[in-house]
Amino acid sequence: MTDKKKPIDTVRLPGGMKATTWFNTSEKGKTFTTTTITRTFKGKDGFKDSTSFSHDELLKVAKIAEQAYDRITDIKASEADKSNDSSED
Repeated sequence: MTDKKKPIDTVRLPGGMKATTWFNTSEKGKTFTTTTITRTFKGKDGFKDSTSFSHDELLKVAKIAEQAYDRITDIKASEADKSNDSSED
């Protein structure tokens, strides 16, 4: 059984668009985030995700990317605060 990493945050917009963010660690031990933006739609075989966007969806992509960026910034600041608090003990 594999240990599947859970996302640290998901931002959703109406219409099935979402931005999902994960913490990752490089081979050198540096922590960084990655975000995927997808659009969920219902196909013949059920619900599916797509990473292709129409002309009309591009502004939503920009909006959700900005929201994800802001959330990641807040999460990183919170993590830094926790780290600073624990080092003061």
